[in-house]
Amino acid sequence: MEPLLSGLAAKANPAHAALLVIDVQNDFVADGGFFHRVGADVAAIQAEVLPRLRRLIDGVRAAGLPVIFVRAIYDESVLSAPMRERNARLGMTMPRCISGSWGAEFCGVAPEPGETVITKHRYSAMVGTSLRDEIDRRGIRSLLLTGVATDTCVESTGRDLYFRDYYVTVVSDCCGAFSATDHEAALQRFHRDYGETVSCDAVLASLAGTSDAAGGAPGA
Repeated sequence: MEPLLSGLAAKANPAHAALLVIDVQNDFVADGGFFHRVGADVAAIQAEVLPRLRRLIDGVRAAGLPVIFVRAIYDESVLSAPMRERNARLGMTMPRCISGSWGAEFCGVAPEPGETVITKHRYSAMVGTSLRDEIDRRGIRSLLLTGVATDTCVESTGRDLYFRDYYVTVVSDCCGAFSATDHEAALQRFHRDYGETVSCDAVLASLAGTSDAAGGAPGA
């Protein structure tokens, strides 16, 4: 029987862990992007989430964990009929994350040369992408999840990874959502049903081998 990975030190071990940075793109984070234009609180993401996320990325790179960037592309040609129906039903006709557009570019973070970038066309980065092949090729068993939105693309990716028997951990203060309410509800649900929710400081402390590397409660 495969031994369990128990505790953050095991789940963030560079021998078998990686960091996912999900959909940190202008359309979801920047002023003038899709989220901003439909009323999301991007100011909080910019002021609070991005600085911590950059610090986390720097820390995991220094520790030798792979960093995998995920970006959404929602060109009309890749939208399914149910996706188009949902957009029409909600009046969400504004384009977002179109190939080659400013909105599709990464915001405040960027992959370094040689780091993997996964392009997805659904909420989950496990659907129709090479992510599973990439993490299996690297022997990765545990994923640390960050990015936006906590309650859609981050949660969907985490669920699909969990269903395929990977360990999933959300770095809660390196994620953002349309609202604080959406963010907190997603963290509570994730912590209960799929994996731990921890803070950026806890991950960095674990990688440094210091004593305060404790997992955070939901909403940490």
